[in-house]
Amino acid sequence: MEINAQLVKQLRERTGAGMMECKAALVESQGDVGGAEVVLRKKGIASASKKSSRTTKQGVIGTYIHPGAQLGVLIEINCESDFVARTDDFQELVHDLAMQVAAADPQFIRKEDVTQAAIDKEKDIQRPRALAEGKPEKMVDKIVEGRMNKFYEEVCLYEQPFIKENTTTVADLIKTKIAKLGENISVSRFVRFKVGGGESVEAPPAAE
Repeated sequence: MEINAQLVKQLRERTGAGMMECKAALVESQGDVGGAEVVLRKKGIASASKKSSRTTKQGVIGTYIHPGAQLGVLIEINCESDFVARTDDFQELVHDLAMQVAAADPQFIRKEDVTQAAIDKEKDIQRPRALAEGKPEKMVDKIVEGRMNKFYEEVCLYEQPFIKENTTTVADLIKTKIAKLGENISVSRFVRFKVGGGESVEAPPAAE
């Protein structure tokens, strides 16, 4: 299939990637724009991993108040420069992540941040459950491990499916923004408030 300028333009508008990158991705996907977007996302995630150790001292505190004003979120997202913090792409990410916290109610930022007490408590639930279901004793540990992965998807912000596109995780969403903006980006902390819901939940600082 011929890769014309209109296809390249369409992909650039959807991803923000450079013209040559878009053309190469379209060639690889044989002209399929959706497939090319996946190609660019994978390449972006790979390049973003190289930036993950860079210090993030700038950023913004974002807010989200759900219609009806019964639920609200404060979230701190960090990057490397004030310039990037002011860009539309970064501001969009902050808004999306505040909405994610409001909708999905994570208790931790990353998998590494989950406390040992929380892990032990969940395993104490899942192991007896597997045994009660009649699972073979020798398979129980593997079954519990699989269910722990599901647990992490539920309680860790980075592990959760992104609410606007559940085929990608929040971690991969952040990595695509890192690739596009050229700076490391991280979530530092968040607090979720719910009227009548008792104490607010504050995520612990991200593990260094």
